[in-house]
Amino acid sequence: MIRISVNREELKVEHLNGFFVGWPNPPKNDIFLKLLKGSYKVVIALDNEKVIGFITAISDGVLSAYIPFFEILPEYQSKGIGQRLFSKMKEELSHLYMIDLLCDEELITYYEKIGMQKASGAIIRNYENQNGRGVHSGQ
Repeated sequence: MIRISVNREELKVEHLNGFFVGWPNPPKNDIFLKLLKGSYKVVIALDNEKVIGFITAISDGVLSAYIPFFEILPEYQSKGIGQRLFSKMKEELSHLYMIDLLCDEELITYYEKIGMQKASGAIIRNYENQNGRGVHSGQ
């Protein structure tokens, strides 16, 4: 049975395998755990103890939040889990004025289906820091 939770205390490194598919320089699970535990809000989907999906938000806690990560393991996609995660995160952030998320063009229709609006933005990406190791080395 798939369970949705906001309790990040139950997260363990060994339950975080299989994410960041297609990333050329993905974070290791210890960095991934730090990412989850350091976020303003986290909603996770679990199949027993295994994390099968997650969504994170960073925020000022007053007006705005940004959703930097939203992933479902490939074998669990197209089963409504993403919609459940997003719905719970939306509830967790309902006191805020704005919730923003950037995504690849091909994902826009998915986000529109779950209640977001298409927008434009600008980004900077330092791909050499994609794995999160820059945090440990003082870079």
